[in-house]
Amino acid sequence: MTMPVAAHTPKTITVLLLDDDITFAKVVQHHLQKFQNREFKLIWKETVETALQEVQQNPLLDLILTDYMLQDSNGLEFCLQVSQINSDIPIIFITGTRDFKLAIDAMKLGVEDFLLKEDLTESLLPRTIINLLDRIRMRKQITAVEKRMLIAEKRAEAIRELVVTVCHEFNNPLAAIKISADLIKRHYLPEDDKTALKLFEENFLKIESEIKRLRDINFEKIDFHFTS
Repeated sequence: MTMPVAAHTPKTITVLLLDDDITFAKVVQHHLQKFQNREFKLIWKETVETALQEVQQNPLLDLILTDYMLQDSNGLEFCLQVSQINSDIPIIFITGTRDFKLAIDAMKLGVEDFLLKEDLTESLLPRTIINLLDRIRMRKQITAVEKRMLIAEKRAEAIRELVVTVCHEFNNPLAAIKISADLIKRHYLPEDDKTALKLFEENFLKIESEIKRLRDINFEKIDFHFTS
């Protein structure tokens, strides 16, 4: 059953509620009125089976609220099944008892927050949801930055290895060419050949200088954080 709280807009937060108590569902509906320019759409399900179907079929879900005590199961079992279908929708656990062990068990299953029904107020629930979604959004942004940094580090390391390989491949041939040029200089050469050899030596020194510059590149100062 869909219980619209407000018209769906770009700012709408879609919330799935799993609870077999229609009275509490109406309380949640009341709490999720428009809050700080944010609008909510509440989707209420009474059973684990129908809630799981909603999770699998509705890509617009932003968050799940689940009670612990359910007629056909319990909230922990539901959270376990949600994790098994590889859903990354954040979950807030709601219960009527102050059971810290239950809270710990829920957190182990990836539950993001734990609320007591008796503590819910008109502002607490929507504020908790908004803060949680903002926190998750920030966490994803940090993860994305860290991933880009890791990719950049791997790219830099690959380029370093390539430069080292290229420089190494040049070293032996350059050394052999230099030895050959020195041997040639020891022989009598016509003026034209001396001029050509001198020009060759100048170009050879330029090549050596460029290879040295390539070898001495400071990769720490290069930004490899390319955007795709």
